[in-house]
Parts: sequence; C-alpha cells; structure tokens
Amino acid sequence: MDLPFGVYILKCSNGQHYTGYTENIDQRLIAHQKGKVNFTKDKLPVELVHLSLFPNKKKACYFERHLKSGSGAAFRNKRLL
Repeated sequence: MDLPFGVYILKCSNGQHYTGYTENIDQRLIAHQKGKVNFTKDKLPVELVHLSLFPNKKKACYFERHLKSGSGAAFRNKRLL
C-alpha cells in the first residue's frame, strides 16, 4: 500500500518543534537542511522526530492542522515526541 502524504515533526536546534505536510519527505528534509524553509532556516540543524503517513491529502492536511492547534500540540507532546 502506497501512502504518499505525510505529516512530519522536526525538532529545531533551539528546541522548538516544526510541524509540516509533504508529498515527498526526502525532498522536504533537504529543503529544510538547506535553509529554504522560512521558519526553520535560522534554527538549523533540524532533526526528524516523527512522520505519519496517510492515503490521501485531505486526511494528512486535517492531521497537520490538528497538531498545530492547542489540543493537538498537547497530543503531539504526550504521544508523538
């Protein structure tokens, strides 16, 4: 089964976490490491700490949006990190 849609969590060098959505995790991680992503470019290096894969874009985007909410951040900190 191919699960092309992903939601990932990065730990930045300053201890902050970044949550994002991607359809290609390898390319997205390269973009982060090269400083091409505004939020993380001054917080390098970053480390991938979680990746959830989904069968469709709608579910992945919903999960990303949830993780960026207050209750989602609490879930992230308790269950995913």
